[in-house]
Amino acid sequence: MATYLDKILLHHRTVAAEDTRSLDSLITTARSGPPRRGFRDAVLHCSGLGVISEIKRRSPSKGELNPGIDPSRWALAYAAGGATCLSVLTDTPHFGGSAEDLMAARAGVDLPVLRKDFTVSARDVADACVMGADAVLLIVAALDDHELTDFHQLALELGMDVLVETHDEAEVERAMAIGATMVGVNQRDLVTFEVDTERAIRVGRSLPADVVRVAESGVRSADDARTLHEAGYHAVLVGEALVRSGDPTGAVAAMRAM
Repeated sequence: MATYLDKILLHHRTVAAEDTRSLDSLITTARSGPPRRGFRDAVLHCSGLGVISEIKRRSPSKGELNPGIDPSRWALAYAAGGATCLSVLTDTPHFGGSAEDLMAARAGVDLPVLRKDFTVSARDVADACVMGADAVLLIVAALDDHELTDFHQLALELGMDVLVETHDEAEVERAMAIGATMVGVNQRDLVTFEVDTERAIRVGRSLPADVVRVAESGVRSADDARTLHEAGYHAVLVGEALVRSGDPTGAVAAMRAM
């Protein structure tokens, strides 16, 4: 039976296969953009636990979260709460996001921004840079080793940082093989989309000490954030708990102050 990830990846790979734009032209455009803001450095040098605050409208497993969210206003609210970086969903059919959401969020604050999407082609990497992303997401489970290597190298050449997302120890080994220096551990099961709150702690033990560590998914409270910080994580990436919060500034501040 196809998983959520399988269905999403099928869509993105179909779109990528039909994309006839010149990769060389996209890369040239990407290289002409403004300097990146240094996503990894912001996480690494953050005092205490960093909070990567996410802007997303819906999810395949939870449905509508905050469909009318104003990316610019929420970016400012996150920044006021002490957010370290932003993460913006740009997938449209499954998460309701867009490149415009990322550009609007980035324009209103000085924080580095991650393009949160399902990167399956070199054009996706270049597009991330063109829309202003300071970092791009590569999901190990979605890519083969050749793709991981090539997309990781291209992103770095374009001046972006790369968050390499893993779900288990075998995927951590693959991330290390391409020289990843910032690794996310997603606590959400790829088959059921349920959150395993022990996954980040367990998988985190296999990460080398010099790797910047980000815990993803299922972080709902300051207590969750504290547990992950004590497990050695530099930052948590938080989406649903923040976009559903009536006080995003206070919610971010609580996690930063835990």
